[in-house]
Amino acid sequence: MHIPPDWSVFGTLLVSFLAFWVIFGWLFFGPFLKLLGERERRINDLNERTQRLLQEAKIAVEERDRQLAAVRRDALVRRDTERRRAEGEAAKMIEEKRAEARAELDRVGAALDQEIAAAHGQLQEMARKLGAALAGRVLGRQIDDGSATNN
Repeated sequence: MHIPPDWSVFGTLLVSFLAFWVIFGWLFFGPFLKLLGERERRINDLNERTQRLLQEAKIAVEERDRQLAAVRRDALVRRDTERRRAEGEAAKMIEEKRAEARAELDRVGAALDQEIAAAHGQLQEMARKLGAALAGRVLGRQIDDGSATNN
């Protein structure tokens, strides 16, 4: 059994389909496709911006590392220079103090030598007097100790 097609219904369906297609395309599909395109463009822009920011961050980290290395080198050089200067000053101060100590030792030694010579002279004088006194007692008479001729 064969049902003949109703061309008027088919035409009406075709016209209504095309009308709804145009209306839905204009009201829904167009804005939706435009929204999807805009969203894809923003995602691509964000991806590009993210890549650019990552590259800039990498460059900034490398630059910071170079600057830190330079600062460390400068600090090491400065520290070494200061250490050498301080060692030189310390050596100079030590040498000055040694020279002062030597001079003080020489001065004290000279003073001791003078005191020893004076004490020696006093001991000789006392020995002469004591010897004269002992000899005078032993001999029973006064003996001249010779101090008048030696002075």
